[in-house]
Amino acid sequence: MQDDEDKDRELARLETLADWLDTRFRIPGTSIRFGLDGLVGLVPGLGDLAMLAPAFYLIIRAASLGAPLHVLARMLINTALDLVIGAIPVVGDIFDVVFKANRRNAALLARFLERKAAKRIRQG
Repeated sequence: MQDDEDKDRELARLETLADWLDTRFRIPGTSIRFGLDGLVGLVPGLGDLAMLAPAFYLIIRAASLGAPLHVLARMLINTALDLVIGAIPVVGDIFDVVFKANRRNAALLARFLERKAAKRIRQG
């Protein structure tokens, strides 16, 4: 079904965005991964605010793919935690690297879409 293929492609694009934001780079010699959110978040105040745009884009696209309110609420909570805790100097920078709100949000969307597809298959 073309609609499912479109959703799969959109999910792949959003997962790529989440990867760039949260896990694209690795500290050499370690397994610690970080992304643009961690880098830009180093700029006091403005860095964390700037990262709201791509985070909200991910949430808006999830809504357009049919994610229910409870999934969108969890995504908003993840993003709010990332913003509030991420704004704390030093602690927030470490939190950005560990928490990975955008990867969490992409995973929430992926689980929702998988369950929706499985339910559609079961129903015939």
